[in-house]
Amino acid sequence: MTEMTEQKIQGPGRGATDTGARGRTTIADGVVEKIAGMAARDVEGVHAMGSGLSRTFGAMRDRVPGGGTAKSVTRGVKAEVGEKQAALDLEIVVEYGVSIADVARDVRENVITAVERMTGLEVVEVNIAVSDVKLPDEEEEEPERRIQ
Repeated sequence: MTEMTEQKIQGPGRGATDTGARGRTTIADGVVEKIAGMAARDVEGVHAMGSGLSRTFGAMRDRVPGGGTAKSVTRGVKAEVGEKQAALDLEIVVEYGVSIADVARDVRENVITAVERMTGLEVVEVNIAVSDVKLPDEEEEEPERRIQ
């Protein structure tokens, strides 16, 4: 994670745990990654998640039956979850012409709201890396099909 230390995230990092009077609830890193990925994609101006290479491999994986649609939701998202807190790194591609600062702010707010509401965890940081800008005349990166 980007400049993330164990002191920032309280707990062991293998998922959040809530020990109540009637039992324990554990939230895995992947659950938080899915929530954050969906919340980030809901923001206007976000074209895609992940770097060009990860999107290319993801597109190939998505074409294979049973290839992992769940993985595409978490593409470009990495979460570190402690007992009570979470920190996230997101890699996004923005649409040409939008304010990157505004899109990053909106993504951060949407992700924090969704993760905190759904998990009860405190989100201590959301780092956003803008890896590309989608130009209007740019074709989608799709791997060449091996089978016609």
